[in-house]
Amino acid sequence: MNSQELARYSRHITLPEMGISGQERLKEGKVLVVGAGGLGAPLLLYLAAAGIGTIGIVDDDVVEDSNLQRQVLFTTADIGKSKADTAKKRIEQLNPYIKVVSINERLTTDNALAIVKDYDVVADGTDNFATRYLVNDACVLLNKVNVYASIFRFEGQVSVFNFPQKDSPNYRDLFPVPPPSGLVPNCAEGGVLGVLPGIIGSIQANEVIKIIAKIGKPLVGRMFIFDTLLFESRIIKFSTPKDRTSITSLIDYEEFCNVKGSKTPSSQLKEISVEEMKDMLDKGEDFQLIDVRQEYEYAISNINGELIPLADIFNQIEKIHTQKKVIIHCQSGARSGNVILELENEFGFTNLYNLKGGILAWSDKIDSNIPKY
Repeated sequence: MNSQELARYSRHITLPEMGISGQERLKEGKVLVVGAGGLGAPLLLYLAAAGIGTIGIVDDDVVEDSNLQRQVLFTTADIGKSKADTAKKRIEQLNPYIKVVSINERLTTDNALAIVKDYDVVADGTDNFATRYLVNDACVLLNKVNVYASIFRFEGQVSVFNFPQKDSPNYRDLFPVPPPSGLVPNCAEGGVLGVLPGIIGSIQANEVIKIIAKIGKPLVGRMFIFDTLLFESRIIKFSTPKDRTSITSLIDYEEFCNVKGSKTPSSQLKEISVEEMKDMLDKGEDFQLIDVRQEYEYAISNINGELIPLADIFNQIEKIHTQKKVIIHCQSGARSGNVILELENEFGFTNLYNLKGGILAWSDKIDSNIPKY
């Protein structure tokens, strides 16, 4: 380290547990951050400030207005720009002594091993189960540490998987199989307190720094859980099961997590694409369009559906037509798909169709003037 770096990291170096040797390990460290969103924002800022020598950023998304409530790396001027490129520019301004690699791709089965192999630690800040299992399996196959975090509404969790010690658990040891598709909504559907990813992302950064610097006791075999509403935290301990899942190769994670479509014993979800619905509208076909989002979501953007919020729909069954086609939609298609299956199972409807991709797909493919959020 040169004199400028020694001055910059002096508060670290003063710590007996860290010292110059620990700071040098941070400089030599290589960390891949998967996702530059809510968790990625504080994570990237603190990793860069701490002096992690090489930081990779994997994200194929662009900045949207609704991101700014929690993704503090970005500003209003960044809307529409690449998250990975914008994050790279921002943290390079924070610390010119580090190397930042921007990877404008979605992590997939095809590219994961090639990307992950160049890093020591992977910090998983994703918001979907398919990518979480992909990150885990790639880390296991390449013997990389996986520092995991997730957030939902008012609660977050952090753990360290695949640590280089005997019987260190990986993500599949704790969660052998994903939950049913659509059961757990994402942030767009379930909401998230804006400050929560800042808290959890900072804790995630703390674990990464400890691991690279070789100080402290990482969250191996332990999961830290924090509830912001009650201001309560707890740590759950877990271990590697005797019948752990063997990971020999990467698989189709969308199929594994049933992202490509869900079925129940009594019903198969029927879907209509936004292009098909547009064609029906153009032809003047008679159908009912129901929007099951919340009132505030409808006020932000809508496609003239009849608003029956999800919380009220089972008390307003009489409003749903039984003699003509009914198309039900939400923001992305997850909530509407789930409610259709419930309506079919509980009330015997046979004329319900899910609008595939919801408002987001309509904005992308039919009318870009419809706001996303």
